[in-house]
Amino acid sequence: MQLSFDAADRLVELVQARRGAVSVEDAARALFALERAPATLARSLLADVVDGDARLCWLGARVGLADDACSETAIEDAELVVFDLETTGLSAKRDRMCEIGAVRVCALAIHETFETLVDPGVPLPPAIANLTGITPGELRRAPRSEIAVRRFLGFAGDAPLVAHNARFDVGFLDREVERLTGRRVAAAVVDTVWLARRLLHRRSERFSLSQLAHFFGSSCEPCHRALPDALATAEILIALLGLAQERGARTLAEVIELAAPRARKLHARRSLIAGAPTTPGVYLFRHRNDTVLYVGKARNLRARLRSYFSGDRQRPAVEAALGALARVEWHELGSELEAALEELRLIRELRPPANARGSRAQSYLERRADRWTVVATPTRFGPIASKRRAQLATRALGDFEGDDLAVALVPLRAKLRRLARDLRFEDAARVRDRVAALEEVVARVGELEQLRAEELCILAPARGPAFWRAFFVARGRVAARTIPRGAAGRLELRAGLAAAASQATSFDAEDAQDLVVISGFLRRPPPELRVVALDATEIIAA
Repeated sequence: MQLSFDAADRLVELVQARRGAVSVEDAARALFALERAPATLARSLLADVVDGDARLCWLGARVGLADDACSETAIEDAELVVFDLETTGLSAKRDRMCEIGAVRVCALAIHETFETLVDPGVPLPPAIANLTGITPGELRRAPRSEIAVRRFLGFAGDAPLVAHNARFDVGFLDREVERLTGRRVAAAVVDTVWLARRLLHRRSERFSLSQLAHFFGSSCEPCHRALPDALATAEILIALLGLAQERGARTLAEVIELAAPRARKLHARRSLIAGAPTTPGVYLFRHRNDTVLYVGKARNLRARLRSYFSGDRQRPAVEAALGALARVEWHELGSELEAALEELRLIRELRPPANARGSRAQSYLERRADRWTVVATPTRFGPIASKRRAQLATRALGDFEGDDLAVALVPLRAKLRRLARDLRFEDAARVRDRVAALEEVVARVGELEQLRAEELCILAPARGPAFWRAFFVARGRVAARTIPRGAAGRLELRAGLAAAASQATSFDAEDAQDLVVISGFLRRPPPELRVVALDATEIIAA
């Protein structure tokens, strides 16, 4: 399915670049690398791509962009559906929606609303429950996602959709619609973030939903619930449509154009990533003097590299690297896990200026002369990325004796409550900061202790079809070996097991970073990974 979506994107780009419809032969040549193909064969190959994307249509024997009905619709006559989602997390790939709220705006006025909870089929994280006020019991009684989404699509009809930070909400909606129909959302989308940025230039520096609701004096206050947030977005939209009219916009198509992400200067450099594969790997941004500016990893190199040349801004350091970009280099690897570990290795080795990870010195805690102090040499209490947090934690610990740092939190929390009760707010604030820092350190140390106790082997595909990559995790270290498939790999396997069994426990910062990467994959193992005990028989069987 992703192949179909990627082909549609490339076909839209081709039509836009040609500034008009293209022949089926040219389209097939661009998408499928066919030098020569009869028109009937080319059309049959393109049928799924064109028929499955609302942006494309058949124009006789040619492929073009679908006629946009929005171009004839005046702003004051437009019908739009503003929607908002609450979700179980931030990733459209891993998480699910748990509430949908929508508002129909007709002729610059709110007409009707839609609201439903959605059973996500997965547990609701406590943080999301606290943020939204939604309870797991309410979701268990709610309709399943396929039913809720069909109801929403019935409410929305063919109207253009509007959302605040639309990429997030449309990403979840696309995922659900793809599960239901195998197609993506066909409606045009207006993002009120981009529309506000364009229309409020220099009048506001912040464009969050709450900030814009305050700016326009919306009657509905955003509160992390779908319908109230959709209502606030609808009021903001109506105000922005009025501003668009003042700027000379007359049709809905002109509003959609205003709300589109600004064209990036980097778009002209997309040729630098031509031919990028869809496999896992690492990539390096290089300066014209060949200095490495940034290192990254990806499960799909082509998709990740293309995202840098879209309308989304990156964090400032990466933006600066893209501004000085002269060449993109990539290396294909067998799995995303191998890519993540290789990314860490390259960052440590090359120290690219745009990479935040790996550039900070790591701190450890140690008890010396009856007091806790921050040291640079590895101990079991670390590493801790923030030296400031480590210093606050040592002040919280004071002369505490013992190895279980969590025990020290009990009297500190009691002291904090006592100071607050006595209205000694300045003293309470100092203790609060120290308690928060110590809680972070305790969580970090606990996580690393658990990872250092792990003894397992992770088998992942290698680049060569006749090999596996084996990652031996033991005593706080991660070691990788390439294992031939079949009997030939047993010698290499036993050598890796012997090396893992003979090593001492590591508290080194680099090994800790590798462990944290491994931990992320163990929580949600991709289907290509096999996790087994550190035992030759089990590994060979796997």
